[in-house]
Amino acid sequence: MKSTQFNFKVIFVYFLLILMITFWGLSFIIVHIAVEYIPPLSVALYRLTVASISFLIIDVYLKFRKKKTLNTDVMNPTPTMNFWILILLASFSGISLYLFFLYSAVEIIGPSIPALYDCLVSPVIIAIFSLIFFREKLNKLKIIGFILASIGSYFLITGGDIKKFTPESPSFLGYIFILLTPLLWATYSTVIKKLEKSYESQSDFRILKFITYLGCLELFIFVVISNQLHIFLNNFLNIVLILCGVYLGLICFVFGYYTWNYSQKKLQSSKVASFLYIEPFLTLFFSFIFQRTETILLLNIIGAIIVLIGVVIINYK
Repeated sequence: MKSTQFNFKVIFVYFLLILMITFWGLSFIIVHIAVEYIPPLSVALYRLTVASISFLIIDVYLKFRKKKTLNTDVMNPTPTMNFWILILLASFSGISLYLFFLYSAVEIIGPSIPALYDCLVSPVIIAIFSLIFFREKLNKLKIIGFILASIGSYFLITGGDIKKFTPESPSFLGYIFILLTPLLWATYSTVIKKLEKSYESQSDFRILKFITYLGCLELFIFVVISNQLHIFLNNFLNIVLILCGVYLGLICFVFGYYTWNYSQKKLQSSKVASFLYIEPFLTLFFSFIFQRTETILLLNIIGAIIVLIGVVIINYK
């Protein structure tokens, strides 16, 4: 009976991950639509505003109904200073800076290349961080995987044309942003793993709620500093942006991030990260369906496949 129950729980986690990765795959297309109306920073703030309101409503509802299934009351002791430092690091690496760089890359280059690079390279960096911070073993197979992933990353991001990384290239800044996004996401995933291990008494819901509120505040400050607040406010009731914001904030963020954090606790990090391999190919499919304008070369696809092979080798047991 215990074995059956355990298998059911594992299957349920995998089901949630499949839903999450499908929603995230489409999110790049939604962002590409949203940046046609407002700048990337404002899109990110719109997303986090919806997410923060959603968490606030859920929190009020749980307290009103005195629900304790998410352990938001007695099971959550007063957080320590180290806890808040990790929460702040997670909010910067996984929300404010991450979303700004990612959305800026999507605006400049299109949805598919950022999706391919971010999703396929993130597991490689997560694996490297696991070697450093969680003392996982490095063997010859992993070294081969890292080499393949590095070679594939070059072709994936450049399409064989190194001139894209010169300042004269019109997409130069977009490619710089692309390089940073997997590093930020891997940092976020590592911090979340650290939070899960060090603060097991803190619920997934509470941790994500704090990260969301901080991320929203950080993005608001960025928007004010960049003089985009009037753009954000003037377009706040745009029906297209409302729909984009609800999809990105409620479905992709509240459901998606909770599923990611929850699965990190239930499964090995490498298994959870492996679902990112599927996401960019879903984005390519959705980009074709929604007829988004972007240039994808054969070498970009070949590079993505090489990275995928490298990541599979890295995570092979």
